[in-house]
Amino acid sequence: MRAIRVLKGEVVLGVPYRDELIGDPLKKALHGGVISALADTAGGLAVWSALEDPRARVSTIDLRVDYLSPGRQHDQHASATLVRVGKTVGVSDVRLFHPHEPSTTIATGKGVYAIRLARDLPVAG
Repeated sequence: MRAIRVLKGEVVLGVPYRDELIGDPLKKALHGGVISALADTAGGLAVWSALEDPRARVSTIDLRVDYLSPGRQHDQHASATLVRVGKTVGVSDVRLFHPHEPSTTIATGKGVYAIRLARDLPVAG
């Protein structure tokens, strides 16, 4: 996974295609776990990017992924935008697509993330 663009509340991540990512060998479609992992990471990063404290932690509370068309044997991108960020919870929307065909949506997602600021984390020692 690599960051393609990271702005405050808006990110694009990508996963380069590899044969090991195929989940259905007959259809040659990407595994749903690859799609959901990319959606989850992009959604969480969109929330984290909007926080003032770069040491804050973000963890998934809920993730919904709607698979709309098969992921093909190409690189995959996820574009995530912040919907809302509060003191303890953030929400983002995610759209997954192939960069060579950006108008075709592979999947959409919505993530809800718990936010823990660095001052609230346990001190190691």
